[in-house]
Amino acid sequence: MSERESAVVDAVQKRLFIEGKWVDAADNGTFDVVDPATGTRLCAVANATPADGRAALEAAVAAQPAFGATSPRERADMLDGAFELLHERIDDLALLMTLEMGKPLAQSRGEIAYAAEFFRHFAGEAVRIDGGYLTAPAGGARLLIARQPVGPCLLITPWNFPMAMGARKLAPAIAAACTSVIKPAHQTPLSMLALMGILTEVGVPAGTVNCVTAMNAGAVIEPLIRSGLARKLSFTGSTRIGRMLLEQCAEKILRTSLELGGNAPFIVFEDADLDEAVDGAIAAKMRNMGEACTAANRIFVHSSIIDEFGRRLAARMAAMPVGRGTDERVQVGPLIDLAALQKVQSLVADAVRHGATVLTGGSATPGSGYFYPPTVLTGVPQDAAMADREIFGPVAPLIPFDAEAEVVAAANATEYGLVSYVFTNDLRRALRVAEALQTGMVGLNQGVVSNPAAPFGGIKQSGLGREGGASGIDEFLETKYVGIAMD
Repeated sequence: MSERESAVVDAVQKRLFIEGKWVDAADNGTFDVVDPATGTRLCAVANATPADGRAALEAAVAAQPAFGATSPRERADMLDGAFELLHERIDDLALLMTLEMGKPLAQSRGEIAYAAEFFRHFAGEAVRIDGGYLTAPAGGARLLIARQPVGPCLLITPWNFPMAMGARKLAPAIAAACTSVIKPAHQTPLSMLALMGILTEVGVPAGTVNCVTAMNAGAVIEPLIRSGLARKLSFTGSTRIGRMLLEQCAEKILRTSLELGGNAPFIVFEDADLDEAVDGAIAAKMRNMGEACTAANRIFVHSSIIDEFGRRLAARMAAMPVGRGTDERVQVGPLIDLAALQKVQSLVADAVRHGATVLTGGSATPGSGYFYPPTVLTGVPQDAAMADREIFGPVAPLIPFDAEAEVVAAANATEYGLVSYVFTNDLRRALRVAEALQTGMVGLNQGVVSNPAAPFGGIKQSGLGREGGASGIDEFLETKYVGIAMD
């Protein structure tokens, strides 16, 4: 590491954050954080035990009554303060993220700015929590409707967006006056630990937000879910883990928000603007090296334009510089770890065995780090493994189609339903297809749908609930009705 890189890593606390204090794990255990661009150790952080998790949750429970009584304006000011500090420190935070996760610096800066917007958005939502006062239809009584915090929350975030996914959960929790315990992914804990320091600086009270880092997430989180002390779980991650957590939450009937896997279709009709469609495909496929639940996973292109589309997309992707994300010229960083690299290699090899043609990329160059080149495949058959699995890598599979009904059926032929993308200049077709696609979100002639002001989430096996937008705070509020006799 360079001197500046070492300084940025050294500046972050590596311990657990419980009841407003930095503490070592109960058994003083640690685990290593690895730079995926080099495969070398960045630092070691505290490895929480189940006892540490229990202490963090008990701190959140103890802090809930006082935090629940804070005024909306107080909470809004805290969130606005976090927005300001994230922007003030964007360069250091972006470098820290690039070191632990691998994405290029420009994308890391974009993520910090995106994360900050959740704090600003929910600062506004905090002062707009509403209720109601109604006359009973039959008269003789009044109906008082109040919105109250759910209570202590368990928040679990993934490695691919280590700051934004935490902000998307913490901001509405704070706005709604809920305390929390957050557990970041073991591959990328440093960004969240840095955020803990920022939230302390802006006046979030001790015990309101607690952070535990752990290699064995299940051993720490499952006892907390089953304890009955928490009232809500919010999880972003794989569908497999989400199903397991939902089963655990059922025992205590926890409020649950799940943002799970995706298998996003990207549909390009024959009347689409090809330049616009290629730009959209780059945005939807190559953001975060393809390691995103919203990444275009199946690119359906009308057979009359698939050759030209493939040529343009392959040329654009082949020209993207690959390397360590700390180099400002780099546009494609490494995958998160060796397992991720091996998965992508296996999926591409399987597609080629099934008849797909490689237009660019297709094989990793041996060396340090977990790099895979931008790859475009055409003629990918439906029986290839990548047709129904998240690729989570910089691989764009092109699939031809001829009719609207055909492509809608193919797009919906998956257990997932997070997001889909449609490129066409026919307004009626755009609305018709958007309504027919079985996903929680649709990008019309755009390759990015994420926006703090919009409700993010999916249907089917892609999750429950929504994050962001006006509905994002509802996930952290309970509705109470009080009947008042007037006669």
